[in-house]
Amino acid sequence: MSSDFRQKIFSYRSYTPIPFLIVMVIFANPTLLSLVVGFIIALVGELIRIWGVGYAGSETRTTGPVGGSKLVTNGPYAYVRNPLYIGNMLIYLGFGVMSMALFPYFQIAGLVYFFIQYYLIVTLEEEYLSKTFADEYERYFNNVPRFIPRLKKYEFAGNLKFDLKEALRSERRTLQAFFGVTFLNVFIFLLKNNLSTS
Repeated sequence: MSSDFRQKIFSYRSYTPIPFLIVMVIFANPTLLSLVVGFIIALVGELIRIWGVGYAGSETRTTGPVGGSKLVTNGPYAYVRNPLYIGNMLIYLGFGVMSMALFPYFQIAGLVYFFIQYYLIVTLEEEYLSKTFADEYERYFNNVPRFIPRLKKYEFAGNLKFDLKEALRSERRTLQAFFGVTFLNVFIFLLKNNLSTS
């Protein structure tokens, strides 16, 4: 896969959920149970993101070329190399469950869609990190999984400090989208319930 194509996906990754959200709204059929279960799944994903961004900082927001001035290996990164993308997939899965749109086919298709997207992005990021951080990254790469977390903390984890204020500042747009989609699903649920009882 060419680096140009993967770079385009990386640069426009904030917009790739739009088709997913459009389908979700069109076919939404939420229930009280789906709202609760889906919200919990999405909330876990957002908390993972906040945990990760609290260590990685605002560099995770770049839409330019893949890069990074530091190799983050502590916090959630001591257990898995791509916690933010795992968090994203949980958020999208949670939204899909909340909506109950075309369940379960839409939710499964969404997971496959975003997994392919993040796999392509991750392979591009790995090439950059390998060139930039050489032996340090090779050791990290060989000891910490890409997507499935290890149970034991990485023994060579760094000493960066968690910054909640920076995490919340950097996550402002994500949090706005998180609560916006949540409220949208609740609104659709209330609207459909009112129509069915009127």
